[in-house]
Amino acid sequence: MAAGFLLLTDNNVREPVVKGLRKAGWDVVRTVDVPEINRGRGKDDAPFLEYAVRQDRVLVTNDRDLLRIASGWFKEGRMDFRLIFWIQAHHARMSDGDFIRAIIELASKPDAFAYPIEFIKPA
Repeated sequence: MAAGFLLLTDNNVREPVVKGLRKAGWDVVRTVDVPEINRGRGKDDAPFLEYAVRQDRVLVTNDRDLLRIASGWFKEGRMDFRLIFWIQAHHARMSDGDFIRAIIELASKPDAFAYPIEFIKPA
């Protein structure tokens, strides 16, 4: 049985975070490993979020374009997605273990994804 929720990580999520979550029992797929969402995509990031929705996965990123797309979906009333986001500045302030713990902690909250975008930040 997988821990937490199904995850889709984009290329902004460091490999040690992906490995740490997998070691903790999480089902993690990286966007770079899914040819169908990379083929012909160009600079459009919407296919990442669309794939996450189709696969019932939470997209994990710090890509502002993805946050903009998700915010637009939310404003349109689309609530079928889930996104974990952190600002780029937190990379310098959070270790890989901090990111892993923040995601695990989020999964334990009964109100996780009451709003479809969850923000993680340094403790």
